[in-house]
Amino acid sequence: MKNSIARTISFDVSGNNDSILRREWLQTNGLGGFASGTLAGGVTRRYHGLLVAALPAPLGRTVMLSRLQESITLGDDSIILLNTQDLGDNQTDGTMCQCIESFHLDTGLPVWTYQADSFKLEKRILMLRNKNTVIVNYHLIRAATPVEIELRPAVHFRPLEASVNNITVDDSEYSVVAKDNIYQIHGGHYPPLLLKMIDSESTFNIDNRRNDNIYFRLEYERGYAAVGKHWSPGFFKAVLRAGESTTIIATTEATDDLPDNFSDTYNTEIDRRKKLLTLAPITAKRNEKLTTELILAADQFIITPGGRVEETERARAAGEDVKTIIAGYHWFTDWGRDTMISLEGLTLTTGRYKEARYILRTFANYVRNGLIPNMFPEHDKTGLYHTADASLWFFHALHRYVTVTQDRDTLRTILPKLISIVDHHLAGTRFNIAVDSNDGLLQQGEEGYQLTWMDAKVNDWVVTPRRGKAVELNALWYNALRLLENWLIEERDDRAYTIGQHANRAQQSFNQRFWNPINGYLYDVIDGPEKLDDSCRPNQIFSIALDHPVLDRQHWEAVVEQVKKHLLTPVGLRSLSPQHRDYKQNYDGDLFTRDAAYHQGTVWAWLIGPYIDAWVKTYPEERTNVSKLLHGFETHMNDAGIGSISEIFDAEPPFTPRGCIAQAWSVAEVLRCIATYS
Repeated sequence: MKNSIARTISFDVSGNNDSILRREWLQTNGLGGFASGTLAGGVTRRYHGLLVAALPAPLGRTVMLSRLQESITLGDDSIILLNTQDLGDNQTDGTMCQCIESFHLDTGLPVWTYQADSFKLEKRILMLRNKNTVIVNYHLIRAATPVEIELRPAVHFRPLEASVNNITVDDSEYSVVAKDNIYQIHGGHYPPLLLKMIDSESTFNIDNRRNDNIYFRLEYERGYAAVGKHWSPGFFKAVLRAGESTTIIATTEATDDLPDNFSDTYNTEIDRRKKLLTLAPITAKRNEKLTTELILAADQFIITPGGRVEETERARAAGEDVKTIIAGYHWFTDWGRDTMISLEGLTLTTGRYKEARYILRTFANYVRNGLIPNMFPEHDKTGLYHTADASLWFFHALHRYVTVTQDRDTLRTILPKLISIVDHHLAGTRFNIAVDSNDGLLQQGEEGYQLTWMDAKVNDWVVTPRRGKAVELNALWYNALRLLENWLIEERDDRAYTIGQHANRAQQSFNQRFWNPINGYLYDVIDGPEKLDDSCRPNQIFSIALDHPVLDRQHWEAVVEQVKKHLLTPVGLRSLSPQHRDYKQNYDGDLFTRDAAYHQGTVWAWLIGPYIDAWVKTYPEERTNVSKLLHGFETHMNDAGIGSISEIFDAEPPFTPRGCIAQAWSVAEVLRCIATYS
């Protein structure tokens, strides 16, 4: 199973293990479900689990199999624990096994190698595509004598976002039933978790054990309940000789189509991934390895939402398919804004045009009152619409799609929705989103809501409300008007003239009102509670970066240079200048402290994309130097979520990765920039 598409991390077990405990792996199933944990083998977040299943609403994503306690007994009866976060009495977060040699991604799939004088063992984890099924394989590469491997499943059935001390299912409600060598764990109102061993003879010993002291170190650091409990029905045992394997399958699916052997199933998934690589129309020779890894990382976010079964069935009956984009792992669902920003990098750059069409049509079906959904809650079938920019990003995503595919049918299908969006914005819609008749600029804001992408909120405190006329919203509004104008001209629709007049007025007012001659950059918000917000933020970069720049050319250089001076880092743009009184260097601590820093200095990786667009537009001769701006991301892919790009970073060196370990628009924008400028 060797493969050259790999990212390898070697372990120094004699040194500081903290970095290994903080590095994480991720596997996804195409439904929104996933498997994830630390490289060391322990669970440190509420979101870690070997099987987080995407179940139909109202259940949503659910932790079903928390982990496996793994140990091997050698010929001399010595026992080696492959992970030490056991079901004993001691509170531990999983110190590193002393025989762990390395971890690597094989075409994006996680592989561990354990080695000592008397044995060498390889472990692989695979999720079945579009199934709530995880498979863990153990292959004994070398051993002087047969070894006995013991695998103890540990469960805590609960919603993904529930705290680790949540008691959705009491211990007395767990039970195990055996049928045809399949062991069913039942608990509360959840579907049963089915366990099966293949590839070797095995036995299962029932002993019903629990540990009330499982310590989740990252939950503690984030200010949440940090001690939970796991229940185990018993353990599997298998004896292996050199060259032999054993495999455990965990699933919430029907058992009829479970695989009979690991090797064939694994190779099928490898073939699927290699096909993804051949689809991608990218010739980025200077960043070939990074490009390959990002194409595989992009695949994790494109899903058929497993929780919205009825919607999926209706779409397929009409010859369509429901597709969407998970904004980030572990905790985000699909967000309208993130989806539209990510669409080009995740689908068009990778040659997945059919998925792009499905995504656009899916969201078009959800347009209400001139808005697309901001997000789909975990346990609901309907969307929430509290966003002022997602609908405008929809125009941008559709334009990029049509430019690449020339799919005029999809454009014509969605065009009435686009006209409706503009009409609602001109007339005024929810959350006071409306065009000001006095200057033609777009305003928004309602007490208690955070409607722009800077959307942190703690209880009733909106950290950056930005009510009024926000700079990026008006850049997006102008861009949307110009795109619609052009589409209507192409369709010979007389409404193009009126739309063009609105665009002309918005552009004139924007340049008159947003330019800050004192500071030499753009106001972030005008006509808000503070009248003029002169914070130096990255939002102004969109006035240059979008396909139809609203900012007069004479100001481009000044804006780009100010953003470069105050906001640019090796892993994206700061959300606020260090010179501002509200600037926060670090994103850590409890929820209140973190959200207070979320958009007050914290670096956002995805913003490197619009920055590069604006930079190259302003200085075309710098196009060949774009790769230098992306180098920090290649190094970062050895940290946090291995093989992916994090959501955010601290605002100062060493730019510690924070937030989600794998974020859709982070991956998408880096990949898009490689494809566009390499």
